Amino acid sequence: MNIAKGGLSWIVVSYLATFLFIVVSYLVSGPIKYVSITISALLLIISFTLVIFFRDPKRKTGDGVVAVADGVVREITDEDDCDVGKCTKISTFMNIYNVHVNRMPLDGKILDVVHYDGAHLPAFRKESERNERVIFHIKTDMGRIKVIQIAGTLARRIVPYIKKGDAVKKGEKIGIIRLGSRVDIYLPTKKIQTITVNVKDRVKAGEDTIAKIHD
Repeated sequence: MNIAKGGLSWIVVSYLATFLFIVVSYLVSGPIKYVSITISALLLIISFTLVIFFRDPKRKTGDGVVAVADGVVREITDEDDCDVGKCTKISTFMNIYNVHVNRMPLDGKILDVVHYDGAHLPAFRKESERNERVIFHIKTDMGRIKVIQIAGTLARRIVPYIKKGDAVKKGEKIGIIRLGSRVDIYLPTKKIQTITVNVKDRVKAGEDTIAKIHD
């Protein structure tokens, strides 16, 4: 199983802590021994869970505009964005069981990558606009688009894999939100032929088509 960049250190620390408490449980006796065994078991469960969280499976790139994130489409709205103009925003919410690696929706050049520090409120709340986020400004064949990674309650660190000036192919990895949260993509409305997903649909990053564009 491939492990996502940015996740290996968490897994290693968790397994080292597990090993430490296992050793302690063998060296002590009495109540401390039972406490150490309990902590070891909990840490082992956490370690296995982190492996699942940070898995990075291979993906076959889909047609059209592909999903940026694994998860559930929670919102599709028309917006008038200051960077993209009149556009359609598609929001995908990731839970802790989804793959957390995000992928490029189209071939394009990265115009800018901007990181904002912020709060860690639930990503489905209006107040999440104040959360930590990373904004990718991207030049593509359909014009300028924008992708925003938004941290949530559990997500404590967004790790971009790409930088300003990079030319990135559709389906390539662009970053990770540790322990899930939300990703928004803004697509210029006049370039969209059709939106191919609905609210509550489940999508896979890099693989599932979320929109078709005009030739």
